[in-house]
Amino acid sequence: MRFASKIRVALVAVAALMGAASAAHADSGQIYIEVLKGGWFIGASGGSGTLTFNGRRYPLSIGGVSAGLVFGASKTDLHGRVSNIRRPSDVAGVYGAAGAGAAVGVGARVIVLRNEKGALLELSGRQIGLIANLDLSGLAISLR
Repeated sequence: MRFASKIRVALVAVAALMGAASAAHADSGQIYIEVLKGGWFIGASGGSGTLTFNGRRYPLSIGGVSAGLVFGASKTDLHGRVSNIRRPSDVAGVYGAAGAGAAVGVGARVIVLRNEKGALLELSGRQIGLIANLDLSGLAISLR
């Protein structure tokens, strides 16, 4: 019984080390996106951006929809860090958020999003326009 217990402990330790090693291989990069959003109850957004990862730049396409209370239009410029990625394609995916906000003229914007692959976006920037929203929104990012 003691021998089997020691083997189990050793296997758990090896599995934990392998998990830590694979997480250690995750990398980070810089991201910039420009999103135009507009709506009247149902909103839509679209835009473009750039991922800088390991010294190379990758163009991005941005798209999305919002459902809830959305009135107006805005342009948002965001920049920040993307982490927990191993390759540029890990940034591609669907990011979801629930939120409320308003912008009249120029306003600050901070957002943290995660996709299904585990990529984490930590973005900040400014929003210009006249928009009020209380909605569920999804943002889809793809490599061009």
